[in-house]
Amino acid sequence: MVQSLTIAQLVPQLHNGGVERGTLEINRALVAAGHRSIVISGGGQMVTQLECEGGEHVEMQIWKKSPRTLRSVGQLRRWMQQVKPDAVHARSRIPAWVTWLAWRKLPVPTRPRYLTTVHGLNRPNAYSRIMTSGERVIAVSNTCRDVLLKNYPGVDPQKITVVHRGVDPTEFPYGYQPSSQWLTNWYQQYPQLKGQFVACVPGRVTRLKGHFDFLKALRILADRDVKVCGVIAGGEDPRRKIYACELRAMVEDLQLQDRIVFTGHRSDIRDVIVACDAVISTTAEPPESFGRAVLESVRLGKITLGYNHGGVGEVLSTVFPDGLIPLRDIAALADRLQAAKAGNISLPTENSSFLLEKMQSDTLKIYHELCSESRHA
Repeated sequence: MVQSLTIAQLVPQLHNGGVERGTLEINRALVAAGHRSIVISGGGQMVTQLECEGGEHVEMQIWKKSPRTLRSVGQLRRWMQQVKPDAVHARSRIPAWVTWLAWRKLPVPTRPRYLTTVHGLNRPNAYSRIMTSGERVIAVSNTCRDVLLKNYPGVDPQKITVVHRGVDPTEFPYGYQPSSQWLTNWYQQYPQLKGQFVACVPGRVTRLKGHFDFLKALRILADRDVKVCGVIAGGEDPRRKIYACELRAMVEDLQLQDRIVFTGHRSDIRDVIVACDAVISTTAEPPESFGRAVLESVRLGKITLGYNHGGVGEVLSTVFPDGLIPLRDIAALADRLQAAKAGNISLPTENSSFLLEKMQSDTLKIYHELCSESRHA
């Protein structure tokens, strides 16, 4: 009989993002397996969903980069002593610092097991090193594991386990098509896209996404008299308005006003992706740690082009090698877009790599393994 566990995941806040989505995905798996699932965070819009899906939420200030956050160390330690979770799982740096400081002062024989997940390729320093402090460390890709071992050579490689992120095939089914009403609304809103070859860059509008390279590739195609329209589908970061202004200015400088659409935030990004002909990932520095967006696009059956490095290169190498572009080779990106428009790139085939169910089962397996291991000081 499988042991019933109490698992606490710790994240900064429960707003919509990759870390938060992964947290709720593991919450669902824990609940479905009969375990007690608790998430500790500073709150957010996804708390309601967490609780509706059977999880519990504990609000705690574990997200601000402030000395005041240290007050939460004692609060979390008392919570652990009272609730006695089997494991605490920190998924971000500030929660990991609070968790480690609270956890290490507890008696070794009775304290919960402690693990971390490294979701991003953070700048290597003493602050980021905390993500290697778990008794077990989950890396979201081979790329992520390799960066950890390179930047922190003292870390025991045996305690790092790669658990790739996964996509739910029911949420991103191969060959999915938007409704006719959705398409009608889409082309009413953006009539300039109808009948054109359209490439989409999904995701929040930040400098990390490499939109400038995408625009330069479209300019190369325009100079060849090859019309490819671009859709930049994502909300602008209110903390980085300067970048959004720079991006719009470049559109004008490159005279691409008739070829670029900014949609702002879209809650229907699956439909947007399918309405386009190709999806582009031009993230350069730092690289993506995994590349969930390109995986979702390939799962939907769309031509997906991305730089061959980091998590994007790792994912595309497995699910759609034809989409790989040499890093920062803008001319090659333009060539591949032209080939896609000409019908010289085949659509991705349906595959079973990087599925959500495997990510969930692999993570629960780590919980069981860690909770059954002998404890060490």
